[in-house]
Amino acid sequence: MESFIVAKKPHAVCIPLPFQSHINVMLKIAKLLHFKGFHITFVNTEFNHQRILKAEGADSLKGFPDFQFETIPDGLPPSDTNASQDTLELLHSISKNCLIPLHNLIAKLNEVSISSDDPRVSCIVADCYTSFALEAAEKIGIPGILLWPMSTCTMMSYLHCQLLHDKGLLPPKDTRNSTNWYSDTPINLIPGMRDIRLKDLPSFFWDGNYALHDICLRAVQETLKASAIIIHTFDALEHEVLNAIKSLLPPIYTIGPLQMLEQNISNTQLRSLRSNLLKEDQDSLQWLDSRQPDSIVYVNFGSTTVMTSQQLIEFAWGLANCKHPFLWVIRPDLVIGEAAILPLEFTEETADRGMISGWCPQEQVLCHSSVAGFLTHSGWNSTMDVICSGVPVISWPFFADQTTNCRYACFHWGIGMEIDKNVKRDEVESLIRELMEGKKGKRMKNKAMELKKSAEESTKPGGSSYINLDKVIKEVLLKKLD
Repeated sequence: MESFIVAKKPHAVCIPLPFQSHINVMLKIAKLLHFKGFHITFVNTEFNHQRILKAEGADSLKGFPDFQFETIPDGLPPSDTNASQDTLELLHSISKNCLIPLHNLIAKLNEVSISSDDPRVSCIVADCYTSFALEAAEKIGIPGILLWPMSTCTMMSYLHCQLLHDKGLLPPKDTRNSTNWYSDTPINLIPGMRDIRLKDLPSFFWDGNYALHDICLRAVQETLKASAIIIHTFDALEHEVLNAIKSLLPPIYTIGPLQMLEQNISNTQLRSLRSNLLKEDQDSLQWLDSRQPDSIVYVNFGSTTVMTSQQLIEFAWGLANCKHPFLWVIRPDLVIGEAAILPLEFTEETADRGMISGWCPQEQVLCHSSVAGFLTHSGWNSTMDVICSGVPVISWPFFADQTTNCRYACFHWGIGMEIDKNVKRDEVESLIRELMEGKKGKRMKNKAMELKKSAEESTKPGGSSYINLDKVIKEVLLKKLD
């Protein structure tokens, strides 16, 4: 028999994948659950815990009595906290090495609850790439939910990966030729996904990165074991694919955009909790305050995209030649194998209208009245930020789901234009001019504002995402397993 937990507060352990965008999404879920009455334990890796302390300050992870931060090791050897960890090594390590530390942490939390007011752990919310947490949940008989922090289309693509292979549409990279491979081949085999081409599928389907492809495929397969799945999207945005995917998965709850739902939290101290791995440059907001409305091109390629030094230079001169003011976020590790150094001539040419920034508060930047467009890698978090702000985009997808997000933003939703992978300064210049000055740019802006309004409808009382947050709590998280 199922029973509701009534003795103490429900206690959710939240486990993000240890990458910036995944941490951001899970932290928002954790805040919303806390706002709804949950005791929260948020679990970072020891490595990221130190990076966050360095970026946010020594008191940043003290939390509150009922919102605590804990750590588990990631299984990798100690390394420099000033540098990012290798993606593939980290993914392999956490899948092999984190289950026992998580078991031990939960046992410790439950032991503490015996002699304190802290409640026993009653549920686990884990990133889809940390599905080892489902085994921990099953062992102690509590619900285990997976958070899918990407689009529904990306998940649906992976659910049909084997079908695409069986149809001969994904030949191994080293066997491709003009007779068996054409990147513009229309894909009509995935229910709920219209007007997509081979190159619009997640890049791991076709770029030869088989190790990461297998990890992503396994993550989707693991979702079938969850008590339920939270997808960071909203019904109106992906209604066709959502209707098609429901019969293939455990119960799904579309809850997004989390950026908007978070604004419902009345506790400003809770809302202000952050977990940045890089120190934020607050000067960017002050600089934007000094600029005219709808005048700025914001440029940020996210936390993992890398490029060559020549690509950096092409973007730089495209920005310079378009003559529009810009705010450009450049991470220390943006350029492959070397420092990101801009030409002196570029710096001199743009000194009066450009700002080069470190990591910045992107949600605030995009919602600033001076920002008119966004040159982006089209990660899903950035895509949701765009929808929340009503800002059109120029998309330069790097890898993974970004190619799919780009296709939907540019073709299906009409809020963006794609830039060629082999980036050239003339194309950068012309696309920015079109976005800022042209008729297509105005149409994109109108479409972006329509999407923003739709997102607002989904997150206000009575909206689909607002209702789904309450439903997943009542129907899954507050119930014990038989």
